[in-house]
Amino acid sequence: MDRKQFLQSIAALPFADAGVMGLSELGKLSQNIENKGVTMPALFLGHGSPMNAIEENEFVANFRKIAKQIPEPTAILCVSAHWETRGTFVTAMQSPPTIHDFGGFPKALFDVQYPAPGSPELAKQTQQLVTSAHVELDDKWGLDHGAWSVIKHLYPNANIPTIQFSIDYTKPPQYHYELGKELATLRKKGVLIIGSGNIVHNLRMLDWKNIHTDNFGFDWAFEADNKIKEYIKSGDHKSLINFASQGRAFELAIPSPEHYLPLLYTLALKSEDEDVSIFNDKAVGGSLTMTSVKIG
Repeated sequence: MDRKQFLQSIAALPFADAGVMGLSELGKLSQNIENKGVTMPALFLGHGSPMNAIEENEFVANFRKIAKQIPEPTAILCVSAHWETRGTFVTAMQSPPTIHDFGGFPKALFDVQYPAPGSPELAKQTQQLVTSAHVELDDKWGLDHGAWSVIKHLYPNANIPTIQFSIDYTKPPQYHYELGKELATLRKKGVLIIGSGNIVHNLRMLDWKNIHTDNFGFDWAFEADNKIKEYIKSGDHKSLINFASQGRAFELAIPSPEHYLPLLYTLALKSEDEDVSIFNDKAVGGSLTMTSVKIG
């Protein structure tokens, strides 16, 4: 099924308001897609600065381009670097708030709202799907900037039901990779799973003088980023899981794991016969890379 046929099949489905999709409509749409054998791609998006939410640059242009290349999802599940918890949670409210979890930025950024509906139904399905961990339903979080700053470029109308899946900071990388595998079934229900973080993310070493220099990265940043891309392309997920034993460049590139772990969730979703493509393959400010990955 090509994109045109897919969208035509969605247009033929009966739901009253595309902006606020009811739970029964979401279930019907998911079942329709599953019956047609559609498997959604999976994405890892390098989100970089929160300012990417309101600035125009090649990175956000490529986010919009990717959205046009893939089927429109029934819903989105996002694993964001900015929701770390003790335990594993999934947002389950009907109307998740837009969280401005940062400081020192212009008022225009704080004024951004991304009023995508939530999906308590999808949250419960996700909770039931995961057997390796106890997943709790959350009604307090919402959509942090790791989620809305990128999703708003993919789907600016905020009409796709969106939930977030937290990162348990007490668990090792292997745990997160295995947990990601358990989410794979959702792809066949039309759910777009997005990991949002950065492969190289060391804010303490940012070179602010070169923050606007195109593709400026320190040697260690390029070394780590290139090696990680090699592992991704070769399917060497074991080395990616064991990133902490990969040497000094990796230690500098990943001083803390929260921005890296969403990559493992995305890669865990890959089946053997799926293609992997890399985009936004550039460094920013010396110690940050926007490298993004598409599975399928």
